[in-house]
Amino acid sequence: MRTIISTVLFIFSFTNIFGQSTEAKLEISPLTGDFYIYTTYNSYEDSQVPANGMYLVTGNGVVLFDTPWDTTQFQPLLDSIKARHNKKVIMCIATHWHSDKTAGLEYYRQQGIRTYTTVLTDELSKKNDKKRAEFLISKDTVFNIGPYSFETYYPGEGHTADNIVLWFDKEKILYGGCLIKGADAESLGYLGDANTAEYARTLRRVQQKYPYPKFIIISHSDWNNINSLKHSIKLAKKLKKESR
Repeated sequence: MRTIISTVLFIFSFTNIFGQSTEAKLEISPLTGDFYIYTTYNSYEDSQVPANGMYLVTGNGVVLFDTPWDTTQFQPLLDSIKARHNKKVIMCIATHWHSDKTAGLEYYRQQGIRTYTTVLTDELSKKNDKKRAEFLISKDTVFNIGPYSFETYYPGEGHTADNIVLWFDKEKILYGGCLIKGADAESLGYLGDANTAEYARTLRRVQQKYPYPKFIIISHSDWNNINSLKHSIKLAKKLKKESR
C-alpha cells in the first residue's frame, strides 16, 4: 500500500565498494565526505551510455538516490555497499519516472528498502508501466537523516513532466538527475517526454533557488564540471527558439 508523506525523519549510515574490470558494469567514486557517485551502463542508440546515481553513508544505513539503469546491477550494488561498509541500504528515492531512475524500485522494495517517488512520478510510472515506489511524496519535502539533511524540489516540467532535483545545503550538492546535461553536451538528449517550451524556465528556477552549488551531479555525463547547469540553460534557450 502506497503512503503519501510530507516530511520524514530517518537516521542511517553507509559506504561502498566496487570491482572494476576492463568493461566495468558498476563503478563507484567518492564525491565528498560520506557521499559517493555510482555509475552503471545501458545501451541507447547503439552506444553504451553511463547513468550516474548517488548514495549517502550515515550512521544506521545507506540512502540511494535513483536506482541502477542496468538491471543486472541491482544486487551487485547492494553487495558492494555491504562488503565495503558492512551497511545495508535502507532508503531509495527516484527523481523521475524513466527506467534509468526507477528500474530497481520494485526489486529494492522486495529487499525491505523504503522506496520513494513523488505522487506525479508514481502516476506517470503507472501510466507507462514502469516500476513504482512504496511511499509517495506529496510536495517539496525536507528529509533529515541523522546529521544530514536534503530537500526535494520540483522546479517544473523539463526533461519530463515530473523531474525533481535534490539539494544538500550543508554540502552544497545539487543532484540534478536527467534534467541537467553535461557541460560538453551538444543537446539536451532524449526529448520524447520533454516540455521544450518550459525547459529553460524550469532550469532557471533551479539556478535561482540554488545559485552557489559546489557540486552538480548529472545523470549521463561527467559530473565534475560545475558549468553543467549554465550550459543546459543555453541549450534549452536555443531549443525553444528553434521550436517556434
